[in-house]
Amino acid sequence: MSRPDGRRDLTRALDHGLRVGMAAALVATACCMSGTAQAQAAADLPALVPAPTAAHLPGKMVFAALVTPDLIAAERFYSSLFGWRFTNAYLGRTLYGQASLGGRTVAAIAQKPMEPAGRPAWRSFLSTDTLAASVDTAVAHGASVLVAPHELANIGHDALLRDPQGAVFGMLTSGSGDPPDVAALPGQWIWSSLVTTDPSADAAFYRTVLGYDVFPSPDPRQASHLILASGSYARASVNPLPATQAVMHPRWINYVRVADIAATAANVTRLGGTVVVAPHEDSQGGTIALVTDPQSALFGLLQWSDDNAAGEAK
Repeated sequence: MSRPDGRRDLTRALDHGLRVGMAAALVATACCMSGTAQAQAAADLPALVPAPTAAHLPGKMVFAALVTPDLIAAERFYSSLFGWRFTNAYLGRTLYGQASLGGRTVAAIAQKPMEPAGRPAWRSFLSTDTLAASVDTAVAHGASVLVAPHELANIGHDALLRDPQGAVFGMLTSGSGDPPDVAALPGQWIWSSLVTTDPSADAAFYRTVLGYDVFPSPDPRQASHLILASGSYARASVNPLPATQAVMHPRWINYVRVADIAATAANVTRLGGTVVVAPHEDSQGGTIALVTDPQSALFGLLQWSDDNAAGEAK
């Protein structure tokens, strides 16, 4: 498939990007009762892709991990909200849970104590087939390394960085190839968004590090919003920090596809989370909301109809 070229091809790429799962996380396996599972040995964790391939999709968000001080509470929340099922293991001294839905891996959760100024957060890991070189390039262009490249049991090699504007992100070279671009189901990740102080500068940074094509938003009212694309798929948007959220800092936000966003937002509150931005229609025909889990980790909800395929995508 050729890379998008021009507004018509970009619209097609954006629509396809919204309709695919923007993240698989660790491994597919599963069994959770009341949101928890017995811890297994790390050696029991399967690979990122159950049927290994040599395919890598640079720039695709292939791994999403939540760092939280209470893994059991987090698993109960997400299993109740989305139907995720968990398998747990110890990686060293870290209690680690991996979630699946419909036979596809959707997330990982790591239990770690928070620093005094820290808070639970979802981390986005972007695919690269040359991790060491990508980290070197990122550092040369203003990023800082938070966790140096290292092996993650049965998954591959990953690293955690902070981009020049301050947003934390990860990069991963999977040992079993990347999950394919297939349609996201409700309960799976569908989109990623980077909110930052300087969208143009940050988009240029990620283009240099991961080879993205960068396009303006197809919505003329969003001149400062940009799209990151790779392999003819829209992968993420880059957006300015909202003026109404003065305390928000640059960050990646991942969105879970839901069938009924109003009901899901109500369930977030019922389960102890918080609705930060109420459900509302966005400019591309979807309905979005920002919420936090009971430990305050931020993530997004997106209700998207496949009938929107004829229109512009987010």
